[in-house]
Amino acid sequence: MELFSPDPASNPSSTSPSKGESHSDAWTRICGLLKARIGAGNFERWFDGVRFEMLADHVRLVVASPISLVWIESNYASLVADTVAEVLGKAIRVDLATDDHSGSGFESAELKAAKLSSPAPRTTRTREPAQGRFVSQSASPSPRSLTDAGLNSKFTFEGYVVGPNNSYSTAVARAVAEQPGSIYNPLFFHGGSGLGKTHLMQAIAHEVLTRRPRSSVRYVTSEQFTNEFIDAVRKNDFNDFRRRYRRVDVLIIDDIHFLASKDSTQEEFFHTFNELFNSGRQIILASDRPPGEIKNLESRLVSRFEWGLTSQVQVPDYETRVAILRRKQADYQVNIEPWIPEFIAKRIKTNVRKLEGALMRVAAHLSLASTLETESELDRLLADVLDQEPAKSITVDRVQRVVASHFDLRISDLIGPRRTKNLAWGRQVAMYLVRTLVKMPLIQIGEEFGGRDHGTVIHACRQVEKRLASDPEARPLIDALTSRILED
Repeated sequence: MELFSPDPASNPSSTSPSKGESHSDAWTRICGLLKARIGAGNFERWFDGVRFEMLADHVRLVVASPISLVWIESNYASLVADTVAEVLGKAIRVDLATDDHSGSGFESAELKAAKLSSPAPRTTRTREPAQGRFVSQSASPSPRSLTDAGLNSKFTFEGYVVGPNNSYSTAVARAVAEQPGSIYNPLFFHGGSGLGKTHLMQAIAHEVLTRRPRSSVRYVTSEQFTNEFIDAVRKNDFNDFRRRYRRVDVLIIDDIHFLASKDSTQEEFFHTFNELFNSGRQIILASDRPPGEIKNLESRLVSRFEWGLTSQVQVPDYETRVAILRRKQADYQVNIEPWIPEFIAKRIKTNVRKLEGALMRVAAHLSLASTLETESELDRLLADVLDQEPAKSITVDRVQRVVASHFDLRISDLIGPRRTKNLAWGRQVAMYLVRTLVKMPLIQIGEEFGGRDHGTVIHACRQVEKRLASDPEARPLIDALTSRILED
């Protein structure tokens, strides 16, 4: 499907659903089909609150936020257009828009606010039925502009594998790339080393330069920033340094936690930050921890880093790790057996760079006309890069803490008597993970959860197993929680 500019002259008119069917009935059917096709969880996350507008020659969906707009456009645009066409009985253009104004109208059975008013949208994306792929507004950035900006030509959104661990961060990044300086400023990514933060930040820069070729973008590490500042101090000449950093449209600084304990550099960056922020320029930062956990960083910087949006890039689950390896395999034209990426993904769990390094070693090995026929051979080849951490002593407290954090609960909620829907599911997940990871008797597990009997524990585990078999979102949840527990 191809993106076109919106039609600002469109007014509500005669475009109609199937004969005898109201607009609200049509939207209810569209919602029902979408929910069945993408799952209830994804539907509620991205389509809850969407307003449906039937206009003269197209349909407009007004979504809750720029993040929702970008995510729906990137992941569900074709499905939405096809579903709308299926219900209405004809192919029709679908617009996506965000809107700051609350409307009035009916409420459908599927959504809390699917309204038929049509106020002027703030941001709009248009998709025509039965067209081609996304078309950028301009050509890719030139090699020189990438070099000047400090960018790697491979770090684009197209080359970024999206999974449950980074879907939110990716949606945020795309939203910022479309409207730099206007939403989520500063944007602060945090997460462990080798999880793709640098790739994601540079993908924003690529997209900005693609959409706005005359923009000034600069990507550096905090070490580069510090070294250039020291050089300016040594020369007693700050004009060039400040011109480089205070006149850009987008400033991206990686590993910002390395500014800790560098008082003079922090002072300089404080003023650089203020200059950019006050002039509406976009600031993007990354660290291995949230702003509030960076020791020896001035509180005034911490507070500024938290002004915008912080987003955690988490450890990829198994399926995402396999997808990353297969993408790299295609990029580098590496011909290997399907079981090899699967083996590597099982044995390297917490670092994407290690995944890629292992794949390159396998490729080099096979280029010498050697073969890899067994897991034992591959294990020996990659012995020094595979995860070999000794088994950690996983405790009930650790499991409860991670699960409580994910479900926005207190540990006292998990072991207490209350039984709300969210709490009951969180408690069942916690019991299941204790049983699978801690390996303690059922009676003892029940004691750890407020003195419940072993039958309650068995029931909880069975409920989780049922969800794993029927709900496509359950397995990524359990995998993500398991990864957090193991790395905690």
